[in-house]
Amino acid sequence: MLLVEKRGPVARVTLDRPEVRNAFDDRLVAELTHAFRNLDADAEVRVVVLAGNGPAFCAGADLNWMKRMAGYSHEQNVADARALAAMLNALDHLSKPTIARVHGPAFAGATGLVAACDIAVGTPEAKFCFSEAKLGLSPATISPYVIRAIGERAARRYFLTAEVFGAEEAHRLGLLSLLVPAGELDATIDALVEQLLAGGPVAHGKVKELVRAVAARPIDAAIIADTAKRIAEMRASPGGKEGIAAFLEKRKPSWTKK
Repeated sequence: MLLVEKRGPVARVTLDRPEVRNAFDDRLVAELTHAFRNLDADAEVRVVVLAGNGPAFCAGADLNWMKRMAGYSHEQNVADARALAAMLNALDHLSKPTIARVHGPAFAGATGLVAACDIAVGTPEAKFCFSEAKLGLSPATISPYVIRAIGERAARRYFLTAEVFGAEEAHRLGLLSLLVPAGELDATIDALVEQLLAGGPVAHGKVKELVRAVAARPIDAAIIADTAKRIAEMRASPGGKEGIAAFLEKRKPSWTKK
């Protein structure tokens, strides 16, 4: 159901259920959570790429899973929803940069996977839909990540209409960071990976923490003090000292040699 491949500092997590367009169920949710947490703890992994096998990135929830959900008690529904929320949170809080490779449809919960990644690269064949309203549901679990990516106004429209929209619109809204021809998808991701590997591994984790801490906050005395403290700590850290020394000595930093 899930393939996890490591090639040097790059890990590729691939949804591998092409027969059901990579739709996920409770088992796949658990496997993804386990994979994200393991990769976060793996010091050798520097970048994580999330992809899907077959014609779709991910079609959302598996139909058989939805049938089982219909018979769940309230407590079972809460536990099931919390498991999905925990998986998305594990992806969002990975200390390593994450890239979503979106080559086809990404519907419902799958849009949460795309939005929770740091960077999302898609092709013109990618399509998106928050289909929950047409099932009498709401995209509650994915909403924090999607609204952060596309903004409240766009979320109101697409959450309510549950209409399908294409890759160009997803790129305009910010759900996709880059839109490239299908034949350039992997080369574009490889180029991004190369750029990411040039950065300090500890710095990347701190940068992600910084963005979460600063986003949507007013620029006041508290945030000015907090950001000054953060950069001061990084300057004094081993990674910061090595990066500055490498720059001054006109050499590559130690982390690029691994």
